[in-house]
This record gives sequence, structure tokens and C-alpha cells, in this order.
Amino acid sequence: MLLEVSELSVSYGEREIVRNVNISLDEGEVLAIVGESGSGKTTVIRAVLGCLPHEGRVSGGKIFFEDKNLLENTPAEWSRLCGTKITMVFQDSGSILDPIARIGDQFVEYIREHSALTKKEAVKAAEDMLRKMHLPNTENIMKSYPFELSGGMRQRVGVAMAMFFKPRLLLADEPTSALDVTTQAQVVKEMMEICQQDQTAIIIVTHNIGVAAYMSDKLIVMQNGEIVESGRTDEIIARPQSAYTRELLDAVPQVGGKRYVS
Repeated sequence: MLLEVSELSVSYGEREIVRNVNISLDEGEVLAIVGESGSGKTTVIRAVLGCLPHEGRVSGGKIFFEDKNLLENTPAEWSRLCGTKITMVFQDSGSILDPIARIGDQFVEYIREHSALTKKEAVKAAEDMLRKMHLPNTENIMKSYPFELSGGMRQRVGVAMAMFFKPRLLLADEPTSALDVTTQAQVVKEMMEICQQDQTAIIIVTHNIGVAAYMSDKLIVMQNGEIVESGRTDEIIARPQSAYTRELLDAVPQVGGKRYVS
């Protein structure tokens, strides 16, 4: 088992936000966590990555990755793990890029921080990775500042950086919600292609159960900090057991009278 989360609870101050969450994920599997805003889904993946906000803390449970309890990691161990074996794609990659540094400088710095590549080797490797995300004219993109790129291009850069070291686990927090529908589909497809090539496991957080149905093998539905339903995605979509899951499915737009979730 690549990732095993057991009875995870997370608190902010004295208030428990997430209660008794269980997750199991094998190599190459895709898990989607769906639910409305405030359901606790982003808190779960931030706990896995060890990046809860200052007031947040894991108040119960265990998180095992490659048979090691991440909650026992030292800062040095987290530094070696994050960005290489476990990486994250944020809702808006532009928000985590330095606005006054060129894309190429940031990408190369990231590569060299976690590898022994020379600057020349890192530049070539970064350009190759951007091409995998179907970005045109990668030399120009490397010379560009984040504000000079469209939202879709910035998100592709974020995915390229997250996937560079072929991580064992990719955490994706609403990775397409800031994009238009056409760009959403393209970015999801490109991300899935790379992950399948590298056998990377994914946990994607989304409010869009249609995206979850397309991407995932497993599905977790969260409400008010708790799991209300979990299982194989196709089974939950076909036969939802929870009233809340049925509400989420009913909210998906219909195309020609057919619910568009697959």
C-alpha cells in the first residue's frame, strides 16, 4: 500500500474540522475527494503533505506513506520528501509562482534544489517537461514572467513542475476550477497522461463530481468534515447510497437529458 490514512482527525484551535477519515491508495491509483466548500477535503490533503496552516494540527490518527508514519517526520525529512516523492498542484499555480522571477529561473532553481543537474542540464530538462504538457514555444515560456501567461498556461507550468521528479503521489487541490471548461478538459487529460506513464498515484480534491467521475478509480464524498460515502467511483456514480451524494449528482448539468458525469 502506497498511502494509508487511518482515523485522521484535524483541528483548528479547539475546533475539530475533520473527523475519522480513512484512505488507502496503491501505486497508480486515482482517488477523488468531493464535497462542497468547507467539507474538509482540502484539509485532508494538506495534512498528508504536512502543510496545515499555523493554527491547524492533526489531532488524531496516522498517515503512512511507503510504510512510514509521516506524522513522525522531522523538518529535514519533510524537505527531502516534498517536491520529489510527494508533490502538489494548487488551484491557481500562478499564486505560488514568484511574480518577479521568470518561469525558467524558478523551474531551474526547483530542479537543482532536488538534484545534481547542472544549470544547462536543468534548463533542457525543464523545457522537455513543458513540452510534455503541450506548451508551445517553450523557450519563450521559460523567459516569461507568470503574469505574461494565461491561466491555463500557468496551470500547465504548475503541473509540469509537480510531475518533474516522477512523484509517487500527486495531490491536486481543485487544479482546474479556475479555468474555462475547454481548458479544464485539456489540462486534466495532459495531467492524467503523464501520471499514467509514471504510475503516479493521485488524490484530487474537487467540488465537480463530473471531473471526479472522469479521473478517478476511487471516490470519497465528504460533508461537514466526515466521509459520508466511499468506494469504487463507477459503483458510487451508478448506485449512490448517501442522500448527499445523490444531491451532488443531481446538481450536475444534463446534456440532452443525460447526466454528464462519465
